[in-house]
Amino acid sequence: MTIRYGVLKCKVRGRRPATRENAHYQVHAEAEGVHYRIAINVKSQMRPFALLYYTDEHFEHEVTSDLPELAYGYTRLPNRPGGMALDYIRGNLFDRRRMVPLAFDVPGTDNDLNDKLDIYMRKAMEFEDAVLYAYGDIWGPELKQRDAVFGFMPGQGMHDIHMNQGNGGSYRRDNGVYQDGGLLLHFPSEERWIAIFLAFQAQSWHTDDKTGDPLHEAAAYWHPAHPRPLAEHEIFIAGALVLPASPTACETVTLLNASDRPIDIGGWSLANKLKQKYKLEGVLAPGQFYTIELSVHPKFFRPWGDIITLLDERGLKVHGVSYIRAKVRSGWTIRF
Repeated sequence: MTIRYGVLKCKVRGRRPATRENAHYQVHAEAEGVHYRIAINVKSQMRPFALLYYTDEHFEHEVTSDLPELAYGYTRLPNRPGGMALDYIRGNLFDRRRMVPLAFDVPGTDNDLNDKLDIYMRKAMEFEDAVLYAYGDIWGPELKQRDAVFGFMPGQGMHDIHMNQGNGGSYRRDNGVYQDGGLLLHFPSEERWIAIFLAFQAQSWHTDDKTGDPLHEAAAYWHPAHPRPLAEHEIFIAGALVLPASPTACETVTLLNASDRPIDIGGWSLANKLKQKYKLEGVLAPGQFYTIELSVHPKFFRPWGDIITLLDERGLKVHGVSYIRAKVRSGWTIRF
């Protein structure tokens, strides 16, 4: 792993769309008088060239809870669960099926990656209280060199603002867990977060828990002749009671088998943000809702916000969700 992973808390002062000569959307950022350039990849160097893109204009996830307390500037983040680090696979930040491939230079308006990024960066410049949190790899400072795009000195900034795991070939050296890039925009006056996530189409969405390298055996689950096909997109976490009304009552998680076949979940597990696991057993009939009582003490899921991940017997992610403190009510089940 070669990424010096962290998050830059900053204000957006300028931007420059990508060009065919330099396929990076550039953001001029400033943090307490210190200037940075955020270079955002908008084209892959290998086929398919278009990046996967997803934006959530009303992002709700417990990973944002501690960000406002950060000092302006760059903060190094440890590559482990339980903190502010992003992991597209393990963090349940979004449903990857909602990502779409998007080129950066399509003729017209509001239809390519340049246009999409420009909408949000211009909005960040217009709102005085807007704060940008850029996740990725820091570079510089280049003490004797001006920035090549915006001209400030010394040159320094952030790049790798995209998923940083599941790479093959020469990019394998950049793999790691809890080190994914991304952009989170906070608008306090609107009480709103906007999240922007990017990935390369060639990256794998099943990776090793320690190295972030692709799990090649995951591909076998998709083969129609495999006896135990991966149940991703077939079993879902439908709800969770994380704060029972009685202190002696159990937390519960409700699953739904949306498929047309029975699925044996023996050896599967539920995991929380700290990667603690609760083993499961049973068979879900087609169309069945199945409520699991978590008879563990202390409580398994945190009432101030957590993630819930469903893993199969090989540890591969089947489904994942997250919730924030505002969604938790005593005795009520959170619906996902």
